[in-house]
Amino acid sequence: MAHGAHRNPPRPDLALARDCEQCLGWGTVVTRDGDHELCHSCQPDSAVDEGAAVSGS
Repeated sequence: MAHGAHRNPPRPDLALARDCEQCLGWGTVVTRDGDHELCHSCQPDSAVDEGAAVSGS
């Protein structure tokens, strides 16, 4: 069976994730579609940071 290209999973801050009960210390969670995304409980909102970085220059 052929599979599409895989996106690079987000890179969590494991120090923030260490005691998180939502992601169990991984810093990411798997969606129903099988994608990895940063844990909303312990990781900062990277979408806001990326938008600021893109529009800042």
